[in-house]
Amino acid sequence: MIHGVFHRSALLAAILVASTAGAQTPSPLHTQVAPIVSGMYPSLEALYKDLHANPEIAFQEVRTAGKMAEEMRKLGFEVTEKVGGTGVVAIYKNGAGPTVLVRTELDALPMEEKTGLPYASKAKTQSNGRESFVAHSCGHDIHMASWVGTARTLLAMKDQWKGTLMFVAQPAEETVSGAKAMIADGLFKRFPKPDYAFALHTSPSPYGFVGYKVGAISSNSDSIEITFKGRGGHGSAPDKTIDPIAIAARFVTDVQTVVSREKDPAEFGVVTIGAIQGGTVGNIIPDTVVLRGTVRSYSPQVREKLLAGIRRTANAAAMMGGAPEPAVELVPGGAAVVNDEAVVKRTVAALKSAFGDPKVVAVPPITASEDFSEFVNAGVPSMFFFVGVLSPEDVAASMKPGGKPIAFNHSPFFAPVPEPSIKTSVEAMSVAVLTTMAPK
Repeated sequence: MIHGVFHRSALLAAILVASTAGAQTPSPLHTQVAPIVSGMYPSLEALYKDLHANPEIAFQEVRTAGKMAEEMRKLGFEVTEKVGGTGVVAIYKNGAGPTVLVRTELDALPMEEKTGLPYASKAKTQSNGRESFVAHSCGHDIHMASWVGTARTLLAMKDQWKGTLMFVAQPAEETVSGAKAMIADGLFKRFPKPDYAFALHTSPSPYGFVGYKVGAISSNSDSIEITFKGRGGHGSAPDKTIDPIAIAARFVTDVQTVVSREKDPAEFGVVTIGAIQGGTVGNIIPDTVVLRGTVRSYSPQVREKLLAGIRRTANAAAMMGGAPEPAVELVPGGAAVVNDEAVVKRTVAALKSAFGDPKVVAVPPITASEDFSEFVNAGVPSMFFFVGVLSPEDVAASMKPGGKPIAFNHSPFFAPVPEPSIKTSVEAMSVAVLTTMAPK
């Protein structure tokens, strides 16, 4: 998953307010949680650096899942491994009360890290039939360290909450397939179905800030694979062929009119072609060309319009070229994560009390997708929120004219600042769960 910095104008205003605001009286919850988190931080940073240096891609997270299971067993959780492939479910019962799910992801990305950090990943694996570097360039290692830290914090404060903790370490978020695999493997049948669920995600925003939104906070995601069929031949005699490269090129241009001329301009929608494969040398016209891409949207109506427009435009491009009907595969990905209004309002009030109003910022929805939506759409009222992980000075400088751009998630240079990013993440998630599970 990749997403942008919090809305620029809102974020810059928040930074200025936070830097000039007077000291706020710490909330009782902050006063209790912060020392616990500080005391365990060295071990959380060591765990984070170990995970960062040893990443594993989707459904290969054997070592990573094992470490998460080990950490939870040491705390006294009842742990089940290999749920939905490599997923981990850890249950801790503490009397009568709600069941609350806390999700982390396990997987990394098939890409090379170029941060130069002492603990940078040098790992390699097989991905899509070839050798690839592997890196935690999305921040899932921060999530896992925070997940463990939250579990420790909640157990240290178990006299202040009642109910059942359901800590889920999910595989394959980057391929938006892990949550679905866990549900298909009986996540909500073999274990208690949660009353509430929480997840957080790193953002290329200043550390110390938390971003939230009521309603849709991420996008729908669909994948495109289109095979345009032609008739191959010599490049010097195109009249003797049906050129699928020309047809594919026409489609790439024309499909953007679905976005610019058929979709409501006020609604979000993106069609991106990220890969074109066809041909071998310059003087041979190939038989086929394969295009792959992604479609993003927020609303179901826009999603339907874009997908229908893609199929129609592909068929039209082939027809104009006198070619056979193309093979069009539109594969559903993750649905938009829709945050529950009541859960968000209750949690945000507690977060603002803990961190101060200026540090808890309302943000627009992101354009990336996230399969935490599978848990939400199973009927679990939920909240997905963001935690900043970069230097405030670097972020502020990047917003100035000519400023150095910051490295976003999925960049080979993405490098979260561990402290205080992990501390903020642990405290924010701990406050969210404690507020939900406090005896009424």
